[in-house]
Amino acid sequence: MPITRTDDDRSVTARALHLLGALTPERPSATLAELARAAELPPATAHRLVGELLAWGALERGTDGRYRVGLRLWRTGLLAPVADRLRDRALPYMQDLYEITRENVHLAVRDGDYALYVEKLAGHRSVPVLSRVGERLPLHTTGVGKALLAWAEPEEVHAYCARGLGAWTRHTITESGRLVRDLRRALEREHASTQEEMTLGSCSVAVPVCPDRQAPPVAALGIVVHSVRADLQRLVPALRVAATSLGRAGPYQGVWA
Repeated sequence: MPITRTDDDRSVTARALHLLGALTPERPSATLAELARAAELPPATAHRLVGELLAWGALERGTDGRYRVGLRLWRTGLLAPVADRLRDRALPYMQDLYEITRENVHLAVRDGDYALYVEKLAGHRSVPVLSRVGERLPLHTTGVGKALLAWAEPEEVHAYCARGLGAWTRHTITESGRLVRDLRRALEREHASTQEEMTLGSCSVAVPVCPDRQAPPVAALGIVVHSVRADLQRLVPALRVAATSLGRAGPYQGVWA
C-alpha cells in the first residue's frame, strides 16, 4: 500500500519536483504507483501532476506504461552551465587522454558530498565501471572525488568525514584519520588515487581542474584502469597537461555545482 503524507503542506511545484526526483540513474523509469510512493503523494494527486508533466514534456510514457524523463526536460537540462560550458570545453582534452590511454576518462564536479559525473569516455578495452554521466558517487570512494575533496578547505574535509564514510568495497577508506592522511598525500603529489575503493578490480588516478593556483577546483579529470594493468604514475603527466589546459580555457564562473 503506498505511503502518503497526510499533513502535506508542500506547494504544487514542490510536489511536481518530488515526482521528477523519483527518477534516478538507478531507476530511470517508474510506474505511476512507484512515482506516487516515492514522492509521498496520494495516487489521485500523483495522477493529476503526472498528466501535467506529460503535457509539458517533462515526462514521457513508454509502451510499457512506465514514465521516463521527457525530451523537453532533457533539452532544458542541457542549458545548465556544467553541460553547456565545462563539458564542451573538456571534451577535446578528454579525447586526447583517451587516445593516449584507451582507458576510462572521467570529468566530474562536486555536488555536495558527491562527485557528479558530467562526461565519460570509454572503449571496448576499458574496465567496466559503475560511473555514468549524471551519476553521483561519494567523494571519498573515487579518484575524481578525492581530487575535489583534497583541494577543498580543511574544515570542509573534516565536516565531510564527520558525516560518516560509507564502505563500497572492503578497500574503501572508512576511517577519518586515514582519509585525511590520504588527501594530504594527494596534495603533496598533486594527484589523487584509489585502489579498488569503489569497484573491485579497478583503480583510478585524478587531478583537479583549477583556473589558477589559488582558486578552488572547478572540476576533476580522472582515469580508471584495471587493477592488473595499473600503472597509475605513468598516467599523471598526461592528466596534468589536460587539466592545466582545461583550467586555462575558462572563465568558469557559475559552472560548478
